Amino acid sequence: MSWLQLHINVTPAQVEQLEQALQSCGALSITFQDLADQPIFEPGVGETPLWPSMRASALFDANVVRQSITDALHSEFASPLPAYEFEIVEDRDWQREWLDQFEPLCCGSRLWICPGWQQPPDSNAVNLMLDPGLAFGTGTHETTWQCLQWLDASDLAGKRVLDFGCGSGILAIAAMLLGASHATLVDNDPQALTASAANLAKNGIDQNACTLRHANDFAQQQSEQNALQFDVVLANILARPLIELAGSLVAAMRPGAELVMSGIREQQQQAVEAAYHPQIQFAKAGSLNGWLRLAGVKTEH
Repeated sequence: MSWLQLHINVTPAQVEQLEQALQSCGALSITFQDLADQPIFEPGVGETPLWPSMRASALFDANVVRQSITDALHSEFASPLPAYEFEIVEDRDWQREWLDQFEPLCCGSRLWICPGWQQPPDSNAVNLMLDPGLAFGTGTHETTWQCLQWLDASDLAGKRVLDFGCGSGILAIAAMLLGASHATLVDNDPQALTASAANLAKNGIDQNACTLRHANDFAQQQSEQNALQFDVVLANILARPLIELAGSLVAAMRPGAELVMSGIREQQQQAVEAAYHPQIQFAKAGSLNGWLRLAGVKTEH
């Protein structure tokens, strides 16, 4: 079976009328792609920002007449139409092709991230089994990868680790596989905690050595007399929440504990480090494709 696909360049102001025109012609799906590779960071509450320049791709049944689609577009847009093109998409085993594009990821001298359906390339390595496609991170993004590299190079034996904003749990799982004695995983999304629990089990992590907490419950616990303190605090989120959480994260660290943060753009480094001064003494930042990893130690006083 084959499909008819339309590609057309649009601006944010044209999106609504484009969707109406394509849906009236029987579009089965409409997706938008950034033409300028311009990321959108930390949108405001209730905002759904769009890129300044986009390409829309609409999928139709192969029997749909192309002229009917262009007629609908002409009825919504002033001439000339934005640049567009049609193509025939042959039906393939998309799931198989999607799976085949993922390979094990080396994160240093010891640690590998391996898709669950593949054999680890080195059975003697520290192999973290995690399926790609999760909504919460699988190690391929620059921020996660830099944190994994830091963990790989660190002596975590016997240490208690906090993974704040745990997502898939990948950082906490890596820490446990690399020798940590206990991990506390915190997130404000219940689905992330569910995913983390499943991934911990998949990697054979003792459930008694891990604690999963919603961010609100963790904050409540930390405000009480039995507040926990950790040897390593990991926070791979974004600059704004890292700044807002500075007091809480520092309070969760024992003197001499290590803090690792990512999700920070180069232009945000100064503001983030200032929020943790003077309690945290930072080392030189790691950098990859404009994303930073900040690592530091809590001072004794």
